[in-house]
Amino acid sequence: MSAPVVDPSTLLGAAVSELDRDAENARLSFHATGSGAGGVRVRRDPAGPDEPAHLDGSLNPVELALAALVSSQIATYRYQASVLGIPLDDVRVDVEGELDVRGFFGLEGTVRPGLDDVRIAVHPQGPAPAEDYVRLLAEVDARCPVLDLFRAPPTVSARLVTS
Repeated sequence: MSAPVVDPSTLLGAAVSELDRDAENARLSFHATGSGAGGVRVRRDPAGPDEPAHLDGSLNPVELALAALVSSQIATYRYQASVLGIPLDDVRVDVEGELDVRGFFGLEGTVRPGLDDVRIAVHPQGPAPAEDYVRLLAEVDARCPVLDLFRAPPTVSARLVTS
C-alpha cells in the first residue's frame, strides 16, 4: 500500500495565503506535557493551521519529538532522583517549541525548517527542599539523552537505498 499523496501546491498555496494575511502566521507553537502518573500528551496551538488531510489528526513529527523529550525528561528525573537520594513523588514536564513554516516550505532561505525555540518547565512533586530539586535539575540537564539530541545534535548521514 502506498502512502497518501500530499499535493504540494495546495499546501504551499494555503501557507502563502495565511502568511499574506499576517506574517505572524508563520510561527507555529507545539506543546507536550507529561508526568510519571499521567503519561505524555501533546496539544496543538488552536490558532495554528490545520494539518494536511493525510495525517488524519495523528501526531506530526514535531509533536513526536517534543513528546520524546518529555518522556525522556520524566525517566531521567526518576532515575537521577533515585541515584541522588532525593525523594520525588512525581514530576510533570511541560515542553513548548516554536518553528517558522517558511523554512519548511522553502519560502525564506535563512529560516530553519525545524524548531528554533524550545522551553522546558519542570514541576517536581515531593517533600525535598527546593535546593535538592535544583541539584536534580542540573543532573538531569547533564544526563537526559533526548535533551542532548536537542542541544548537541549528532552527526547524521543519509543514504538513498533503491531496490
